[in-house]
Amino acid sequence: MKITYRIHAIQRMFERSLSAEDVRFALERGKTIEAYQDAHYPGRLLLAGRGRRPLHVVVADNTADDEAIVVTAYEPDHRYWEPGFKRRTR
Repeated sequence: MKITYRIHAIQRMFERSLSAEDVRFALERGKTIEAYQDAHYPGRLLLAGRGRRPLHVVVADNTADDEAIVVTAYEPDHRYWEPGFKRRTR
């Protein structure tokens, strides 16, 4: 699988001290918690845990080219996510 990073993702990863290894871990082992079908490529929100740190990665899947396009990555904020970080608060 080829991994492509949007500029926004690289900027946010740098700001949030997230590494390419963190993102690859999420892509390989993370669980899809939301799916997005309205974009050019189908996308999804992944949840993975790196140690004690939860991680969300938004990725668009270009299956024709076996490419994962990383849109952004962040540590979810407990103010906006229910415990476990799988569902948004209402």
